[in-house]
Amino acid sequence: MTLRSLILEMRSRSHRVVHDLAAAANSTSASSEDYRWSEIPEELLREILIRVEAADGGGWPSRRSVVACAGVCRGWRLVMNETVTVPEISSKLTFPISLKQPGPRDSMVQCFIKRNRTTQSYHLYLGLTNSLTDDGKFLLAACKLKHTTCTDYIISLRADDMSRRSQAYVGKVRSNFLGTKFTVFDGNLLPSTEAAKMRKNRASNLAKVSLKVPLGSYPVAHITYELNVLGSRGPRKMQCVMDTLPRNVVELPGVVSEPSEFPFIGTRSTFSRSQSKPLRSCCSHLKEAPLVLSNKTPRWHEQLRCWCLNFHGRVTVASVKNFQLVAATGGGGGGGGGTGLSPDGQNERIILQFGKVGKDMFTMDYGYPISAFQAFAICLSSFETRIACE
Repeated sequence: MTLRSLILEMRSRSHRVVHDLAAAANSTSASSEDYRWSEIPEELLREILIRVEAADGGGWPSRRSVVACAGVCRGWRLVMNETVTVPEISSKLTFPISLKQPGPRDSMVQCFIKRNRTTQSYHLYLGLTNSLTDDGKFLLAACKLKHTTCTDYIISLRADDMSRRSQAYVGKVRSNFLGTKFTVFDGNLLPSTEAAKMRKNRASNLAKVSLKVPLGSYPVAHITYELNVLGSRGPRKMQCVMDTLPRNVVELPGVVSEPSEFPFIGTRSTFSRSQSKPLRSCCSHLKEAPLVLSNKTPRWHEQLRCWCLNFHGRVTVASVKNFQLVAATGGGGGGGGGTGLSPDGQNERIILQFGKVGKDMFTMDYGYPISAFQAFAICLSSFETRIACE
């Protein structure tokens, strides 16, 4: 068979295949509507997704199958959201909303931050192994914007989209002129009044009405750095007031609200029915005092001639930026800046620890009751130059 005849034969076969597929589609178009993926019986679908979740329960990159199933259609997404447990229980970050949910109680999520000095940007990654050299999975990005009287750190789900009007916008951190006080703003958190308006509009079948919810207007945490008379030679002292978390949140289970979906523009399904009530109480004034986090006081190492904290091998470079946060039990917090070479002998449960491992590489480990977004925002405040402290 010549080359020309072979090409003609292949073309004729392709035309026959296309014709047969078109005929089959026309003959079964009515029946295919009854067997779409979205119309699988819920019991069967739930069983399938439970098996997918169990098979890919080890973490990333195997969690891609779970995310892919959630992206098939709305019905699959709702069932998968019910199947996947929250990070507080599973210690896994699966969906973007996991970044706004509290971390695990019995362990810490190990992450790391890469700093780009040229672009003034910071990228947060989830560590895939215990090694500090893996590429990690991208979680969040932040960029630094300097203003006349303050500095903003815009936090986004995408490294190439830092617009506050974007659906990728998560929140921001704003500092004062001296760099001693910071406010963390949640760009996706709805106050009780807006949530009530949303439910009312949805109940009256007015879904097409677009609620113009201001982005980044709701403070969720305040961070304060005390004046340091020793400058860069002494440890920093910092305190974080978590405005949406009550003081007893560490001891009592089920206190922290867990959002189930980002309230993107045009998608106003923000929180599940079972989770909306705790959120409303948090967005309003807390009946109890808010949770206060303070950094552990490092110990002075006579032989090394530096301040030291025990980071259990997660921090390898001495820096004034290094810190460990615990729930404050009394008046005030300690300082930061250890190398992690000497145990401190204290038994407080560490909620967040941050430290340097390279020129522009830092580790960030967090746990219950704060989320990855809150932990990242607190760590961003450590990068800011403090005129009054240094």
